[in-house]
Amino acid sequence: MNSESQSTSKLVPQHVAIIMDGNGRWAKKKGKIRTFGHRAGVKGVRASVSFSLKNKIKVLTLFAFSSENWNRPQEEVGVLMELFKMVLSSEVKKLHKNNVKLRVIGDTSRFDKKLVEQIKDAETLTANNDGLILNIAANYGGRWDILNATKALAEQVKEGSLESEQIDEAMLNRYTCCSDLPELDLLIRTGGETRISNFLLWQVAYAELYFTDTYWPDFNEDAFQLAIDNFADRQRRYGMTGEQVS
Repeated sequence: MNSESQSTSKLVPQHVAIIMDGNGRWAKKKGKIRTFGHRAGVKGVRASVSFSLKNKIKVLTLFAFSSENWNRPQEEVGVLMELFKMVLSSEVKKLHKNNVKLRVIGDTSRFDKKLVEQIKDAETLTANNDGLILNIAANYGGRWDILNATKALAEQVKEGSLESEQIDEAMLNRYTCCSDLPELDLLIRTGGETRISNFLLWQVAYAELYFTDTYWPDFNEDAFQLAIDNFADRQRRYGMTGEQVS
């Protein structure tokens, strides 16, 4: 299947998020250590960005490192951090050339100084690009995102500039990481697991969920197309009946 030859008449999601899972198990099946799989997973990132650009997807959000991933073996965490630095160094110019705007969402305060500087430089370089928005969720957790928004509103109530009765969903949403982006349409998880794992909990409320057994290093453009085709065949009702939507 060639992703470029697909019919453009099908519904394409504006915002796709991916939980990039299965690197370690992919490596184990090949008799390699887990970190070998993480390095191989860079191919999946490139393929997903390429597919998104070709298919006019507006926002791609990739779950690179969760706030719980610090609990993994120290060696693996170290490799993931170094891999993040390497990818920023090697890929940002290509992203910029392709008019991609790179953003990192999550609590970057725990990263070392060099990585924080690389993130800032990459975001600054691509800030004015108006093509694909690529969000890298790093040291991110959905509960953290909601908690931050809640704290921001609570502070305003404390200061007297906001009444608690004024708080609604739209107001809380303004303080989440993806507040300025199209709503999440499709959440993909690779690697065979069927859970959300604290990713985009606020944003996933009405997203379509797609789970695939494909391990992340093998998630190529054809695999992405299968997810998009599946999405296009669904009826999104938002609480209404099928007849109302039709």
